[in-house]
Amino acid sequence: MKRKAPSLRKQLGSPALFGIVQGFIAASIYFSTGLVAERALGLTWAVFLAGGVLFAFIVPVYVEGASLHQERGGATVIARHGFNELVSFIAGWAICLDYLILVALCAFASTDYLGLFWGAFNSGVTEFLIGSAIVLFVALLAIRGGGPRRFERAAVLVLGDLVLQVLLVVLGLALLFEPDVLFNPAAIAGSPSAEDLIFAFPLVLVAFSGIDASSGLAGQVKIGRAGLRRLIGVRLLAALVPYLGIALVASSVLPQTGDRWVEAPLLGVANAFEQAWIREPLKYLIAISALVIFLSAAQAAMLGLSRLGYALSVNRQIPSAFGSLHPTRATPVGIIGFGAITAIVLLIPADMEFLAAIAAFGATIAFTIVGLSVIRLRYREPTRDRPYKMPLNVRFRGGELPLLAVGCVLLSGVAFFALLVEHGAARWVGVVWMVAGISLYLGYRLSQGKDVFKRVTVPESALTRRAREVEFGSILVPVLGTPLDDDIMQTAGRLAAEENDEDAGAVIEAIWVFEVPMTLALDARVPDAELKRARAALKRAKAVGEEYEGVEVATAIVRARKAGAAIVKEAKRRGVEAVVLAAEEPTRVGGGLRLGGKPGLHDTSVGETTRYVINKATCRVILTAPPAARTLDPMGVEPVEAPIPLGHARGVSDEEPGR
Repeated sequence: MKRKAPSLRKQLGSPALFGIVQGFIAASIYFSTGLVAERALGLTWAVFLAGGVLFAFIVPVYVEGASLHQERGGATVIARHGFNELVSFIAGWAICLDYLILVALCAFASTDYLGLFWGAFNSGVTEFLIGSAIVLFVALLAIRGGGPRRFERAAVLVLGDLVLQVLLVVLGLALLFEPDVLFNPAAIAGSPSAEDLIFAFPLVLVAFSGIDASSGLAGQVKIGRAGLRRLIGVRLLAALVPYLGIALVASSVLPQTGDRWVEAPLLGVANAFEQAWIREPLKYLIAISALVIFLSAAQAAMLGLSRLGYALSVNRQIPSAFGSLHPTRATPVGIIGFGAITAIVLLIPADMEFLAAIAAFGATIAFTIVGLSVIRLRYREPTRDRPYKMPLNVRFRGGELPLLAVGCVLLSGVAFFALLVEHGAARWVGVVWMVAGISLYLGYRLSQGKDVFKRVTVPESALTRRAREVEFGSILVPVLGTPLDDDIMQTAGRLAAEENDEDAGAVIEAIWVFEVPMTLALDARVPDAELKRARAALKRAKAVGEEYEGVEVATAIVRARKAGAAIVKEAKRRGVEAVVLAAEEPTRVGGGLRLGGKPGLHDTSVGETTRYVINKATCRVILTAPPAARTLDPMGVEPVEAPIPLGHARGVSDEEPGR
């Protein structure tokens, strides 16, 4: 058996996800509060409240989508299963822009808080050099990689900053808050125009990019159903308390200070305390904490960019060279290098408002697509097992319509429209970025002779070294919950890893099909024992398949009336290049079984499910011969005797793709 190639680790849990999401939100508070207050004046709190409502919609939408298909990629994965590969790329390319800007924003904003220690830090060449050094530092950390300990340490630092921000809220509400700002904001800070409010709203959305970064780790986390529900509660509570609390305090303080504290707004809030024993220590604590949080958020953004770029490369949405992995660290050095160079270039304008608006441009597109994808998945995959299902659903056109997802789409659409109308420079940069990306995608796919709407994958090993294209880039394997599963997965694993060629591999998609009788509704409740059996079988299949070098195994549970039809449908929907099944009573032909799709095939003793898949599949079908012992027909036909060794016979026709 071959030793597995280095791969992205799967050891993260709730603390890492909390740290990533909260780190982005905390960082955005440090820079976006001033940008919003400059425009919204006394209604700053109302703009942040609208952003908080959108956040409350986005979190459960992302959690349901990411838990439904637990693969690396975040918005790209959700959009892929909800729509197709082109929409998946659009979502990924938009959030990629978001990550690039966030790296630059965090590096740039750090200099404004460093200016508390020395004024030259936040202006001129020194500002650019410090920002560039921060970008290069986080890029180096991303290339070196890191296990769960790094993310757990970051979560501790983020938790410490959360305590500081809550303290600022408590002190600010007690000593600085003006209640009139809620009922008569014009008396406190003047009334903003409708255009200024529209201008300000998208700027608060930058805070929520951490949701995609954390959902992009869905295939790497260890967290159960109860953990998902707790994580949602913690996310909302930890995010909205300082998020809205600081907005209330800032509405009472910042508008009167003019533009002095626009780029370091929390220093402006601290400076408003009349008590020197509160003001002076608090300013330095805020400055230090801001630097720590900006570094943490920049690392998380670079992590999100690297994982997203890797996912785009593996799925042949961008050239594989961009997703090339470090030979020993197994980190996507191509994407990280591209991100670092681009982020440094973005530091040149030294315009925080411009950067925040571009980041919001990418975020609003991604959030809109994710919301639409989750809605469509409710109708496209109504019976799929959902580890988390968001509340507030209504029956609509034969399915369950998630109202939170509808709210996510509507508010994200409003924010996107506001960007197009009010943010001229960001609008053109965003449009050029999206047009360039879509052109790259279409040109790459068409030049490779690949369908622009279907999924096409390459193995991880193809990104670590120069490799020839494998014959089977993706393989579908239905598992049965019997000892025969190991043989099927081993056959698929050998094909995927190309045992005689270390430079190749593929993705195996293992599925379990529940055959639901016509007497029951298709979405009828599956007995817990059967569901447990299915999950155990898929877990075992994943372990067996991933023993082979460069092989990644994704798992899913499917409901259908007939197993054969379900297998054919899933193979077509997922765009796999082969299906591996078990055959009963195989016939030796040249040392193996070769099915040519001739009429005589129906005279052989393959089972009903196997026969259906062979005749109907639009991709190649590979059969593994069972051992000389009693075994089951795929999906439940009576046991039969098998005369030759397990896995010895297998073959495909080179004549027709469906045979």
